[in-house]
Amino acid sequence: MRILAWHVHGSWMTSFVHGAHDYLVPLTPDRGPDGRGRAQTYPWPQAAREVPADRLRDEDVDLVVLQRPDEIELAAEWLGRRPGKDVPAVYVEHNTPKGDVPATLHPLAERDDIPVVHVTHFNSLFWDCGRAPTRVIEHGVVDPGHLYTGELPRAAVVVNEPIRRERVAGTDLLPRFAEEAPLDVFGMRVTGLPGHLGIPVGVFEDLPQAAMHAELARRRVYVHPYRWTSLGLSLIEAMMIGMPVVALAATEAVEAVPPEAGVVSTRVGVLTAALDAFVGEPELARQVGKTARAAALARYGLDRFLADWDRLIAELTGG
Repeated sequence: MRILAWHVHGSWMTSFVHGAHDYLVPLTPDRGPDGRGRAQTYPWPQAAREVPADRLRDEDVDLVVLQRPDEIELAAEWLGRRPGKDVPAVYVEHNTPKGDVPATLHPLAERDDIPVVHVTHFNSLFWDCGRAPTRVIEHGVVDPGHLYTGELPRAAVVVNEPIRRERVAGTDLLPRFAEEAPLDVFGMRVTGLPGHLGIPVGVFEDLPQAAMHAELARRRVYVHPYRWTSLGLSLIEAMMIGMPVVALAATEAVEAVPPEAGVVSTRVGVLTAALDAFVGEPELARQVGKTARAAALARYGLDRFLADWDRLIAELTGG
């Protein structure tokens, strides 16, 4: 199959393009949000091919994978065919609803020609998708390998734009965690974080994925402070690396982290105590991290993810 999909969420797209299809990735001259082309910091197979937006009409597309509402009009303009009507389409919902959450209608709620695929059961529970057909295909992650050494008695956090997204990302909680262990923060736009928090934290900005995984593996424990996110793939990646995790009991994290793989709680005191224990007891951290890796591989393995998508692609395209 030839599948048109935008490069929006790098980690998810990295897994998706590992399937047995041809993936057409829109490219615009500025490599802006509507045409980033191939990833620059994630390893993608050659089956993911950049196609200039003005040449998409020449491509024989079997399926359009939408991830933002505006892509419906973009696809119609660039392909000359309307998603859901002239060409099969599916909408992948990566995000939790915003605003008045119990009453939030999904952008596709009034349509029944484009199914909505949620990446977590939490998303499916909280979005009102109206007439749109829905299903859940849980995340799948390319296994980075059991990289964990835990040699540094420090905690790692991965978050993009932690200052702008302070309450959502739990950035305001980091000083509490820093009382128990030194923190290193990885992500986009993190360089201003120490001054913003008023505490010393290590910052690592825009590392390639493999380099970030190698650095995470040297830290003793992974902290996931998000209050409101669908399910950060960095949490699953940390578990696959073999890290013990400490996470807020919010959204899908309560399903992703079994009790033997780390500590999940709404009580910050419980989380800080767990952080202190993992940092102070390397063997405990190592054993819990092994369990975390096994749990992540069992639930979020790439083969299961791609098989789930292949079944849906066959249904939508008749292939």
